[in-house]
Amino acid sequence: MTIRMMLISSAAALAAVSGAQAADAIVAAEPEAVEYVRVCDAYGTGYFYIPGTETCLKVNGYIRVQVNASPDASGTSDWDAVTRGQLQFTAKSDTEYGPLTGVIVLQTNADNASSQVAKLDSAYIDIAGFRAGLFYSWWDDGLSGETDDIASAITLHNSIRYQYEADGFYAGISVDELEDSYYKAGETANNFGVAAAIGGKAGAFTYQIIGSYDTDNEEGAVRAMGTVAIGPGTLGLAGVYSSGPNAYYQKSEWALAAEYAIKATDKLKITPGFQYYGNYGIVAGDFDNNNDAWKAGVTVDYQIVDNFYAKATVNYLETDKADGVTTGFFRLQRAF
Repeated sequence: MTIRMMLISSAAALAAVSGAQAADAIVAAEPEAVEYVRVCDAYGTGYFYIPGTETCLKVNGYIRVQVNASPDASGTSDWDAVTRGQLQFTAKSDTEYGPLTGVIVLQTNADNASSQVAKLDSAYIDIAGFRAGLFYSWWDDGLSGETDDIASAITLHNSIRYQYEADGFYAGISVDELEDSYYKAGETANNFGVAAAIGGKAGAFTYQIIGSYDTDNEEGAVRAMGTVAIGPGTLGLAGVYSSGPNAYYQKSEWALAAEYAIKATDKLKITPGFQYYGNYGIVAGDFDNNNDAWKAGVTVDYQIVDNFYAKATVNYLETDKADGVTTGFFRLQRAF
């Protein structure tokens, strides 16, 4: 065999071995693309897309520490400390009818380490002005201070509501389940109510008018409320009338409230307030015609830093039939 033939044979053998090795080589798979959380700015700040969907989600809430002071505030002393944690989940997505919104609010209140209550504070669906589920009624709206007392103690109901909104104006109607609200002796606790409201804003003036009827107690209540910017603060006025004790209002037959929220600095707000009650309290299933009352107080709000607030209030209530009572609280709250 000549040298030339040997070289050709060797080259062919090397090529064959190389081909065999190439056929057996392991090729690493390409890594799957990681889908990072995307910011959703279509509905305001704080929303992000749930991975793999076109639904935007926002998570927010607060932590509150509060000390209440009043005669026998905790049943054994004149002060009581409570802590609250709240989380809110808001989901939104576009539809042919407008944004589809779902809200869940979870809340836990702790009177102490061994006495805690967790609850569903709200859960509702909202689309095209219609809302259904567990949510706070228009009666939960109020003046900015902590002196006014112009709604029932319970304003959270299972409801179905429609609210029309335009520039600076809204109007709506709702049907509310009232089974855990006030009811007269001899009545059942499965009543329902109907409420209607109009409200809005015009320049420095805001207003709201509510009318509601409790079908089981066969009584109704109306309330008008407004605010207007004057000088260094905002004046708030409210009036309420109830035909008889009912789920929407049962403190008194009528009441008038006023406050002036003073913007002392960018971080400090001071709000003195006053309220007068006509025929205060309930006697034999009706308002007490021989008992009027008045209430005066002041609320101080201070923003310590961004998302960290302090609030303190002191109120004095006096009725024709009882000695005056002083109550108040101090609160720290961190929002996120």
